Amino acid sequence: MHPTSADPPVPADPWQAFGSRLRHWRRRAGLTQTRLGTAVGYDHTAISKLEHGTRRATPHLAQRLDRLLAADGDLLAACRTAEEGAPGDPPPPAGGFRPPLPGAPSTGPPPPPGRLPVRLPDYGVLCPLHGAAGCALPPPAEVGALHAAFCDGPATARPPDADTVHALTALLAAHLRAAEEHPDPRAAAAVEHTLRALVRRLAAGPGDPARRPLARLAAEYAHAAGGLRLQHGRSATAMACFDRALSWSELAGDPITQVAALGDMSTLARLEGDAASALGYAREISRAAPDRHWTGALAQVYQARAYALAGEVRETVRHLSRARLHLDHLDGREEADAPWLSVTSMRLRVESGAAAALRDAAAVTGDPRLALRALDAAHTALRLLGPQQLPATRLLFTLRIADCLLCADEPQAALALLGPTLESATAGVPALVGHELRGLRERLATHPGRRPELAATARRLAELAG
Repeated sequence: MHPTSADPPVPADPWQAFGSRLRHWRRRAGLTQTRLGTAVGYDHTAISKLEHGTRRATPHLAQRLDRLLAADGDLLAACRTAEEGAPGDPPPPAGGFRPPLPGAPSTGPPPPPGRLPVRLPDYGVLCPLHGAAGCALPPPAEVGALHAAFCDGPATARPPDADTVHALTALLAAHLRAAEEHPDPRAAAAVEHTLRALVRRLAAGPGDPARRPLARLAAEYAHAAGGLRLQHGRSATAMACFDRALSWSELAGDPITQVAALGDMSTLARLEGDAASALGYAREISRAAPDRHWTGALAQVYQARAYALAGEVRETVRHLSRARLHLDHLDGREEADAPWLSVTSMRLRVESGAAAALRDAAAVTGDPRLALRALDAAHTALRLLGPQQLPATRLLFTLRIADCLLCADEPQAALALLGPTLESATAGVPALVGHELRGLRERLATHPGRRPELAATARRLAELAG
């Protein structure tokens, strides 16, 4: 559909022109900025910035707005015209590229990483240039020099070469692996140090297509920074990082990081007891890659967890069933997006989420049948994890199984499982494990059995949770 005589004059600036078209279609649909923002998962201030041309829309967002407002392709066409970079095309607002972390940048060099990979993908990190296809990396001896030259170089320098992009990606994978094996707050500082350098480069040339790999890398670094902050209980800062990761991944056309950021935002909302926000973030997940079953499965699991928090058992079970249906339709396209999107890894994610959702529903309703279903899912997830993988995740699954047993009114079985687990566990566990510990402790402390061994185990859980 083309503009009519009743439409407002077209501004010379292409992003202001897009904003003018958006305002026209929003008003025609009878929506306020707040209602439109809610419909697409954005704050009303973001819609205001889009309409004033001070924030750019991604084609993905423009397409969603176009469908929602029945604009018949007009908004998507206006977005593509603006993306072509007409003369006078202004950069996005500086706020979109500001460092996403509070406080001053670190003054010293970042701590050294752990073992460097020799190829990508590695530890869940994709190369911004080669994606899931994989690529070789510079020799470890060169990675540090390439990283230092990038971080110390001027913001207006030309886009980095492939070796530098590979070095920055390899360092991110190394820091994430080291943080998993030996949790250390310095890992977050190292990731944030590089993230600030990426932000400076992006702000210097946001409209340069050659900088798109930097936007994708910034999205991965911001998501990693959020995960590390969350690991150490810094929820507010983690949410800021995930928000930036979401913005940059949309700019880079990176659905994998979009899904990861939205999933973590849903998790944070759930940890704060905000079921409505958790559900809102979860619903956005499938829109990042609507033709992929892996996004559909994850979107359904996160929605199930939000409904369980609200005590809506029927919706919880319904969404878990839908998640498992998506698993039945996974095909080779999924692993083409990322090597870890195999049927086994996705089943692990779905069964882990199902165990947690059903356990939460059992805890709210007091229904032991739900707890037994949760127990089956938790055992399945633990078997899929493998004996030597991810010790923190193994601990979390073990605690979840004990919690399912307790919700099923089998306290002795829960204690028998917890005994050896708590003997080997140490304080300073990741935030998600701490959340699991606190929930289990509360149920132990209030269990009607009131036996001394229950109270003693509850005290030990409190010590570990901190």
